[in-house]
Amino acid sequence: MLDAAGVVGLELVSLADVPPYDEAPETGATFEENALAKARDGYAATGLPCVADDSGLTVDALNGMPGVLSARWSGVHGDDEANNRLLLAQLSDVPEGRRGAAFVSACALVDGHGEHVVRGEWPGSIATVPRGAGGFGYDPIFVPSGSTRSSAELTAAEKDAASHRGRALALLVPALRALV
Repeated sequence: MLDAAGVVGLELVSLADVPPYDEAPETGATFEENALAKARDGYAATGLPCVADDSGLTVDALNGMPGVLSARWSGVHGDDEANNRLLLAQLSDVPEGRRGAAFVSACALVDGHGEHVVRGEWPGSIATVPRGAGGFGYDPIFVPSGSTRSSAELTAAEKDAASHRGRALALLVPALRALV
């Protein structure tokens, strides 16, 4: 993403490249609050500018849920199949035209000069059955607007070009550019 945006002079460092540190639990009511808390933790622990993301799925018929609870919607953190089964069961009586949804990503940058938070959304709808073997999470049941394929049926390049995370990171480019 940085290369495509022409940002040079930044060295990317992952969590694997820094000593382990404790992160506060994700207790925010919004993706933005959780992303900012993670970025603050990373900056405080390393002294390096830190980018963090919080993301999930919002479903119109469920008043925006699962939202920040997306990874643990079924009660077990990270059980993608159970989360998909529960969501499909909750929408079983919802007609196709009312199954609007969006993948949402909030990205936060915290550095010595301030805090920046952006939000990217990838609109679509929820299918009636899972389709595709790619991706993870809700990808098999999420159909992006304008597509007939689920996110799990898209190539990695197609998904990266359109995704909520890609959209959020693109909005963060000016703040990242200001670091150099």
